[in-house]
Amino acid sequence: MTRKLRVGVIGGGIGGLALTAALAQQGFDVRIFERTGSFGEVGAGIQVTPNAVKVLEAMGLGDALRKVAFLPQAIVGRNWDTAKEIFRIPLAEECPRLYNAPFFHVHRADLHHLLIDQVPAHAATLATACVDVRQTGETAVARFEDGSEFEADLIVGADGVRSTVRSKLFGETAPGFTGNMCFRAVVPVEGDFDFVTPDSSFWLGPKSHVVTYYVRGGKAVNIVAVNETADWVEESWNAPSSREELLAAFEGWHPNLIQLFERVESVFKWGLFDRDPMPAWSRGRITLLGDAAHPMLPFLSQGAAMSIEDGYVLARSLTAHGSDVASALRDYEAERLPRTSRVQLESRERGRTYHLPTRFAQSKRDLIYQFKSWLNPHASGIQADWVYSYNATDFTPRVAAVA
Repeated sequence: MTRKLRVGVIGGGIGGLALTAALAQQGFDVRIFERTGSFGEVGAGIQVTPNAVKVLEAMGLGDALRKVAFLPQAIVGRNWDTAKEIFRIPLAEECPRLYNAPFFHVHRADLHHLLIDQVPAHAATLATACVDVRQTGETAVARFEDGSEFEADLIVGADGVRSTVRSKLFGETAPGFTGNMCFRAVVPVEGDFDFVTPDSSFWLGPKSHVVTYYVRGGKAVNIVAVNETADWVEESWNAPSSREELLAAFEGWHPNLIQLFERVESVFKWGLFDRDPMPAWSRGRITLLGDAAHPMLPFLSQGAAMSIEDGYVLARSLTAHGSDVASALRDYEAERLPRTSRVQLESRERGRTYHLPTRFAQSKRDLIYQFKSWLNPHASGIQADWVYSYNATDFTPRVAAVA
């Protein structure tokens, strides 16, 4: 009987856990290494779009996801100071019909826990920071800060935008600051919250935009508030900020947003960094996944979704190719590189159209949005129909027939 490959996954974020869970379900000898002392994501929301939901359902997580999720009615574009509706993309009724999966909002930590539950306890090693990777013959080796090493048939770097694995494979280059910073906060729902609609609301303003939506079954509201800035902001989920700093950045915006911001207790700020698409992610028996391979701006809400897709496709390719790692990585890259590159580039473009600086430019954009909405609501606004329709579970590796 052919033995299953041994795989080492560096990084315990959503992408690393999705890959580890998918491989464990297929019986692989898989280990995941996380540099922090516990698995966990800082409190923030995430939009689990239909393309990601299809993968999670294929992994058997659909029912668990529904228990922690909120089902939004629509994506709604609004003017930053008048709240006038610019576009409306129906979701709750339309997504199952159009994309064969719903659109959910979840708390990032809730999604993280769903994936952790699929990882065998013996497969996880915490408080272990990877400092180097190398290849020796038919194996790849990860070395850690404490001097220990892990030898495997394949090492996967899922260690984020400042990936150690990426720098060891392709050289040390810093990600580029995009001139955008982001405030993040989660506000518990207490009392009357009729000033927050049950939608994914995109408030578009000059050189800024704000996204609000419910998470945890409607028990909290997530805030993502993006501002252009000439000042460098540390790339982090948890750089501390304050309610006062958030309110000052969006002074003069619609009263519904200000009312929400005034209820914020804890707020973090996050510098937005990205990189240009890569021509390849793999060298020998080492490859990349998620933000380590294709960091992107959050303006299409696809960072986590792309990582989940990556994990599923890589696991499926490894399963199909058996011990042939080179062919598995070939098919993985052939399937994923074109898609993630397009998402990276179009996410940048959404940032430009969301942040038009003058009222004339905004009015012209809004008229185009409204005309497109009249023709087809799903072709307007964020224009993500092509993103949601993709189905990673349809991926078929190119396995040679046995004579």
